[in-house]
Amino acid sequence: MRSILSILLLSSVLFAATPSASEKLFVVERESESIAVINKGLVKSHMKNVHNMNHGIIKFDGADGYLISRDGYVVRFDPVSEKILNEYKTSKSAIGFVIGKNYVAVANYDDKSVDILTRDLKPIDKIVTGSKNVGIKIYKDMIIFAQMDSDKVTVLKNENTGEGLPKFKTFKEFKVGEMPFDAMIKDNTYIVGFFLSKSFGVIDLDKMEFSEIKVTAKDNKPVLKVPHFGFWSLSDDKTFIPAVGDSAVMVYDTEFNFIKNIQMKGLPVFTALSPDKKYLAVTFSGKDFPTIQIVDTKTLEIIKTFTFTAKVLHVRWSNIDDYLYVSVNGNSEERDDNKVNVINTKEWFLEREIYQLKHPSGIFIYQLADEKK
Repeated sequence: MRSILSILLLSSVLFAATPSASEKLFVVERESESIAVINKGLVKSHMKNVHNMNHGIIKFDGADGYLISRDGYVVRFDPVSEKILNEYKTSKSAIGFVIGKNYVAVANYDDKSVDILTRDLKPIDKIVTGSKNVGIKIYKDMIIFAQMDSDKVTVLKNENTGEGLPKFKTFKEFKVGEMPFDAMIKDNTYIVGFFLSKSFGVIDLDKMEFSEIKVTAKDNKPVLKVPHFGFWSLSDDKTFIPAVGDSAVMVYDTEFNFIKNIQMKGLPVFTALSPDKKYLAVTFSGKDFPTIQIVDTKTLEIIKTFTFTAKVLHVRWSNIDDYLYVSVNGNSEERDDNKVNVINTKEWFLEREIYQLKHPSGIFIYQLADEKK
């Protein structure tokens, strides 16, 4: 039976369109300290020994790839050859990083600092804050991050702009709401969320002014906890926020005036906006972990529901092809529940399943240089 299913699957793949060769998918294998590399719809290789990849993050900048591990390692690699070039351990626990023109900055939980490194990961400076640090972002010649334990947002400014290695010094600090825990940046605006305040903070980085916004939902009720901003989606005229503890995605305008709640199948966790901003993919927790739903961002209606064989941990829209990649992470030893499923977003059907992955999680796409023109 297994061989027959394999033949049928292979036949369906042969008749389906082949994903573009210009996109390489780097998929976190969270239990194996490894990264699976997918190209043209197949797993081509695995990058091994990249440390604890629980919640591992990968970013690309030009010809460089970087990843950060849960246990405080930053790894630089070549996305084309997949060769590891450098690594550096900043702390026992790192939470986020940003890539500047001539530096990499890492926000650490434990040892309560921010590390400034060269692009090839040699240490430049360690800025001790005495707090767990989160929400690190770049704006012009500044680094902005939040201090969880101190209820502060710190702005560092590079005193050596255009003069070689950066030299960051504290430029401005803002006292903000209780326990800042995540942030996002849009244009010149740094938006920070709080665990213990029924609001979020907004900093105008040109004027260096802070304001607090109370988010309300239907019937002017306050949002009790703002979720991780990595789970928000911002289109040109709308903001989509997964409700905490409610089966809805909340929709606001760009000024955070409430528009409506989109009632969903379950408790939403992650929202991801398509490159053309026409569609929103929503993932869930609990009994609906294996499900994703697709929302039309113009009509605010659900147009499609997909349910898979195991829990969905991440989704990623292709920038080139009409595909949505879905990371399916299973625990069964008897079935192939660990895979990346590929949804055709032109006709909305499951087009293929990619196997040979070990407990896949985050999906990150690198566009090959010769195809970027």
